[in-house]
Amino acid sequence: MTELASKATTLLELHQPGNPVILPTVWDAWSANLAISAGFTALTVGSHPVSDSIGKPDNEGITFEELTTRIRQITAAVDVPISVDIESGYGEDPKTLIEGLIAAGAVGLNIEDTVHSEGGRLREAQEHADFVGALRAAADATDVHVVINARTDLFVKQVGDES
Repeated sequence: MTELASKATTLLELHQPGNPVILPTVWDAWSANLAISAGFTALTVGSHPVSDSIGKPDNEGITFEELTTRIRQITAAVDVPISVDIESGYGEDPKTLIEGLIAAGAVGLNIEDTVHSEGGRLREAQEHADFVGALRAAADATDVHVVINARTDLFVKQVGDES
């Protein structure tokens, strides 16, 4: 098992029904080291703080390349599993996203259904499920079982009838 595959297994094992995993949000090597010194054993890179840290807006105001550059800096500084908020995927295909994250040293991701590059529309349920499925298939084609958390902004955007 590769080191990244081992980190992915560790991250997956932290996700236990009834016992939520708490991952501090980091945005650079300094914040990652601070979180590790506080005793955390896995981290997440948040889209908003990482964008802010390089002077750009959230909601895909940075490119996927800029994100993976920052992830490489973080994974070079700390030796724990890293999950990354990839917003709605920066307009990249799932294979590119998975390969880019793994190459940068990440073993987990959060994907949302708000498509920022298309005016903030929500992916339809099946469209989002298909995208998440394609991410899973791309990860399964590697030796790293990337942990995928899918999110919907349905309630945040108050779409549909509450009843």
